[in-house]
Amino acid sequence: MGLSKDQIAQRISKELKDGYYVNLGIGIPTLVVNYIPAGINVVFQSENGLLGMGPFPEEGKEDADLINAGKQTITTLPGSAIFDSAMSFGMIRAGKVHLTVLGAMEVADNGDIANWKIPNKMVKGMGGAMDLVAAAKNIIVAMQHTNPKGESKLLAKCSLPLTGIKCVTKVVTDLGVFEITPEGFRCIEHAPDVTIDEIKAKTAGRLVIADDVKPVAI
Repeated sequence: MGLSKDQIAQRISKELKDGYYVNLGIGIPTLVVNYIPAGINVVFQSENGLLGMGPFPEEGKEDADLINAGKQTITTLPGSAIFDSAMSFGMIRAGKVHLTVLGAMEVADNGDIANWKIPNKMVKGMGGAMDLVAAAKNIIVAMQHTNPKGESKLLAKCSLPLTGIKCVTKVVTDLGVFEITPEGFRCIEHAPDVTIDEIKAKTAGRLVIADDVKPVAI
Protein backbone atom coordinates (compact mmCIF):
# COMPACT_ATOMS: atom_id res chain seq x y z
CA MET A 1 0.00 0.00 0.00
CA GLY A 2 2.79 2.43 0.88
CA LEU A 3 2.60 6.05 2.02
CA SER A 4 -0.30 8.31 1.11
CA LYS A 5 0.34 11.69 -0.50
CA ASP A 6 -0.18 13.38 2.85
CA GLN A 7 2.26 11.00 4.54
CA ILE A 8 4.87 11.77 1.86
CA ALA A 9 4.39 15.46 2.65
CA GLN A 10 4.62 14.79 6.40
CA ARG A 11 7.92 12.97 5.95
CA ILE A 12 9.32 15.80 3.85
CA SER A 13 8.28 18.30 6.52
CA LYS A 14 10.92 16.72 8.77
CA GLU A 15 13.54 18.20 6.41
CA LEU A 16 12.45 21.75 7.29
CA LYS A 17 14.73 23.76 9.54
CA ASP A 18 14.18 26.97 11.48
CA GLY A 19 14.69 30.05 9.31
CA TYR A 20 14.33 28.23 5.99
CA TYR A 21 12.82 29.86 2.92
CA VAL A 22 11.08 27.03 1.05
CA ASN A 23 9.55 26.75 -2.41
CA LEU A 24 6.86 24.14 -2.97
CA GLY A 25 6.09 22.80 -6.44
CA ILE A 26 2.76 21.67 -7.83
CA GLY A 27 1.07 18.48 -6.58
CA ILE A 28 2.22 16.58 -3.49
CA PRO A 29 4.73 19.30 -2.49
CA THR A 30 1.94 21.80 -1.80
CA LEU A 31 0.77 19.58 1.07
CA VAL A 32 4.00 20.17 3.02
CA VAL A 33 2.71 23.55 4.20
CA ASN A 34 0.14 21.72 6.33
CA TYR A 35 2.78 19.86 8.37
CA ILE A 36 5.28 22.40 9.70
CA PRO A 37 6.98 20.92 12.79
CA ALA A 38 6.26 22.71 16.06
CA GLY A 39 8.81 25.19 17.30
CA ILE A 40 10.31 26.27 13.98
CA ASN A 41 9.70 29.28 11.75
CA VAL A 42 9.62 28.54 8.02
CA VAL A 43 8.69 30.97 5.23
CA PHE A 44 7.09 29.42 2.16
CA GLN A 45 7.66 31.08 -1.19
CA SER A 46 5.46 30.70 -4.26
CA GLU A 47 7.12 31.72 -7.54
CA ASN A 48 4.02 33.58 -8.73
CA GLY A 49 4.97 36.23 -6.15
CA LEU A 50 4.34 35.43 -2.51
CA LEU A 51 6.34 35.06 0.69
CA GLY A 52 4.54 33.80 3.78
CA MET A 53 2.17 31.19 2.37
CA GLY A 54 -0.02 29.52 4.98
CA PRO A 55 -2.08 26.30 5.05
CA PHE A 56 -4.88 25.67 2.59
CA PRO A 57 -8.05 27.61 3.50
CA GLU A 58 -11.03 26.02 5.18
CA GLU A 59 -13.93 25.19 2.91
CA GLY A 60 -16.04 28.28 2.37
CA LYS A 61 -13.21 30.67 3.31
CA GLU A 62 -11.33 30.56 0.00
CA ASP A 63 -10.15 33.84 -1.58
CA ALA A 64 -9.88 33.49 -5.36
CA ASP A 65 -7.29 36.30 -5.44
CA LEU A 66 -4.86 34.30 -3.30
CA ILE A 67 -3.39 31.36 -5.23
CA ASN A 68 -0.14 29.41 -5.36
CA ALA A 69 1.84 28.52 -8.49
CA GLY A 70 -0.50 25.58 -9.07
CA LYS A 71 -3.54 27.92 -9.07
CA GLN A 72 -4.83 26.47 -5.79
CA THR A 73 -6.39 28.86 -3.29
CA ILE A 74 -4.16 29.47 -0.27
CA THR A 75 -3.90 31.56 2.87
CA THR A 76 -1.32 34.11 3.89
CA LEU A 77 0.32 34.50 7.29
CA PRO A 78 0.95 37.70 9.28
CA GLY A 79 3.93 39.49 7.73
CA SER A 80 3.46 37.92 4.30
CA ALA A 81 4.39 39.86 1.16
CA ILE A 82 2.97 39.83 -2.36
CA PHE A 83 5.04 41.04 -5.31
CA ASP A 84 5.61 40.50 -9.02
CA SER A 85 7.10 37.35 -10.54
CA ALA A 86 10.27 39.19 -11.61
CA MET A 87 11.18 39.78 -7.95
CA SER A 88 10.15 36.23 -7.09
CA PHE A 89 12.48 34.73 -9.68
CA GLY A 90 15.17 37.16 -8.62
CA MET A 91 15.03 35.53 -5.17
CA ILE A 92 15.27 32.08 -6.71
CA ARG A 93 18.12 32.91 -9.09
CA ALA A 94 20.04 34.65 -6.30
CA GLY A 95 20.00 31.45 -4.24
CA LYS A 96 17.78 32.83 -1.47
CA VAL A 97 15.65 29.68 -1.33
CA HIS A 98 17.07 27.07 1.06
CA LEU A 99 14.89 24.13 0.06
CA THR A 100 12.78 23.32 -2.98
CA VAL A 101 10.25 20.47 -3.01
CA LEU A 102 9.17 19.40 -6.49
CA GLY A 103 7.07 16.74 -8.12
CA ALA A 104 8.58 14.75 -10.98
CA MET A 105 7.75 12.35 -13.76
CA GLU A 106 11.22 10.77 -13.64
CA VAL A 107 14.39 11.00 -11.54
CA ALA A 108 17.69 9.40 -12.52
CA ASP A 109 20.07 7.78 -10.04
CA ASN A 110 22.61 10.58 -10.62
CA GLY A 111 20.12 13.28 -9.59
CA ASP A 112 18.77 14.29 -13.02
CA ILE A 113 15.10 15.30 -12.99
CA ALA A 114 12.40 15.38 -15.68
CA ASN A 115 9.24 17.14 -14.54
CA TRP A 116 8.02 19.60 -17.13
CA LYS A 117 7.15 17.93 -20.44
CA ILE A 118 5.91 14.71 -21.98
CA PRO A 119 6.72 14.57 -25.73
CA ASN A 120 3.75 15.09 -28.08
CA LYS A 121 1.58 16.48 -25.29
CA MET A 122 0.56 20.12 -25.09
CA VAL A 123 2.18 22.10 -22.26
CA LYS A 124 1.69 25.75 -21.34
CA GLY A 125 5.35 26.16 -20.48
CA MET A 126 8.04 24.98 -18.13
CA GLY A 127 6.98 27.29 -15.34
CA GLY A 128 9.60 27.98 -12.68
CA ALA A 129 11.03 24.49 -12.53
CA MET A 130 14.23 25.14 -14.49
CA ASP A 131 15.10 28.21 -12.44
CA LEU A 132 14.44 26.30 -9.24
CA VAL A 133 16.61 23.30 -10.09
CA ALA A 134 19.42 25.55 -11.30
CA ALA A 135 19.55 27.76 -8.23
CA ALA A 136 18.15 25.92 -5.20
CA LYS A 137 20.62 24.71 -2.56
CA ASN A 138 18.62 21.56 -1.75
CA ILE A 139 16.05 19.82 -3.94
CA ILE A 140 13.75 17.08 -2.67
CA VAL A 141 11.40 15.29 -5.05
CA ALA A 142 7.98 14.10 -3.85
CA MET A 143 6.29 11.59 -6.16
CA GLN A 144 4.80 8.15 -6.65
CA HIS A 145 7.43 5.42 -7.11
CA THR A 146 5.83 4.11 -10.31
CA ASN A 147 3.72 5.62 -13.10
CA PRO A 148 0.11 4.59 -13.83
CA LYS A 149 1.43 1.74 -15.99
CA GLY A 150 3.37 0.36 -13.03
CA GLU A 151 6.74 1.37 -14.51
CA SER A 152 9.47 2.70 -12.25
CA LYS A 153 10.01 6.45 -12.10
CA LEU A 154 13.40 5.99 -10.39
CA LEU A 155 15.62 5.28 -13.37
CA ALA A 156 19.20 4.80 -14.48
CA LYS A 157 18.59 7.54 -17.06
CA CYS A 158 15.59 9.79 -17.65
CA SER A 159 13.73 9.16 -20.89
CA LEU A 160 11.77 12.43 -20.81
CA PRO A 161 13.20 15.91 -21.52
CA LEU A 162 15.35 16.99 -18.59
CA THR A 163 14.51 19.88 -16.32
CA GLY A 164 17.83 19.78 -14.45
CA ILE A 165 21.06 17.79 -14.31
CA LYS A 166 22.53 16.22 -11.16
CA CYS A 167 20.52 18.52 -8.90
CA VAL A 168 18.19 16.31 -6.83
CA THR A 169 19.45 15.48 -3.34
CA LYS A 170 16.63 13.25 -2.04
CA VAL A 171 13.49 11.50 -3.29
CA VAL A 172 10.48 10.63 -1.12
CA THR A 173 7.97 8.24 -2.69
CA ASP A 174 5.09 6.11 -1.52
CA LEU A 175 7.63 3.30 -1.00
CA GLY A 176 10.35 5.11 0.95
CA VAL A 177 13.06 7.74 1.25
CA PHE A 178 16.06 7.72 -1.08
CA GLU A 179 19.23 9.81 -1.03
CA ILE A 180 21.09 10.49 -4.27
CA THR A 181 24.65 9.18 -3.89
CA PRO A 182 27.54 8.36 -6.27
CA GLU A 183 26.36 4.73 -6.03
CA GLY A 184 22.77 5.62 -7.01
CA PHE A 185 19.57 5.72 -4.97
CA ARG A 186 20.33 4.93 -1.33
CA CYS A 187 17.22 3.72 0.49
CA ILE A 188 17.40 5.02 4.06
CA GLU A 189 13.73 4.50 5.01
CA HIS A 190 10.93 2.31 3.73
CA ALA A 191 7.15 2.59 4.11
CA PRO A 192 6.11 0.45 7.09
CA ASP A 193 4.07 -1.97 4.99
CA VAL A 194 6.53 -2.18 2.08
CA THR A 195 9.31 -4.77 1.84
CA ILE A 196 12.82 -4.16 0.60
CA ASP A 197 12.21 -6.76 -2.12
CA GLU A 198 9.28 -4.71 -3.42
CA ILE A 199 11.44 -1.58 -3.50
CA LYS A 200 14.13 -3.46 -5.42
CA ALA A 201 11.58 -4.79 -7.91
CA LYS A 202 10.12 -1.33 -8.56
CA THR A 203 13.37 0.64 -8.84
CA ALA A 204 14.96 0.63 -12.30
CA GLY A 205 17.99 2.74 -11.39
CA ARG A 206 20.98 1.71 -9.30
CA LEU A 207 19.84 1.01 -5.75
CA VAL A 208 21.73 0.66 -2.49
CA ILE A 209 19.98 -0.34 0.73
CA ALA A 210 21.42 1.43 3.78
CA ASP A 211 22.71 -0.86 6.51
CA ASP A 212 20.55 1.01 9.02
CA VAL A 213 17.46 1.29 6.82
CA LYS A 214 14.34 1.74 8.94
CA PRO A 215 10.58 2.28 8.56
CA VAL A 216 9.41 5.81 7.78
CA ALA A 217 8.23 7.47 10.98
CA ILE A 218 5.24 9.76 10.44
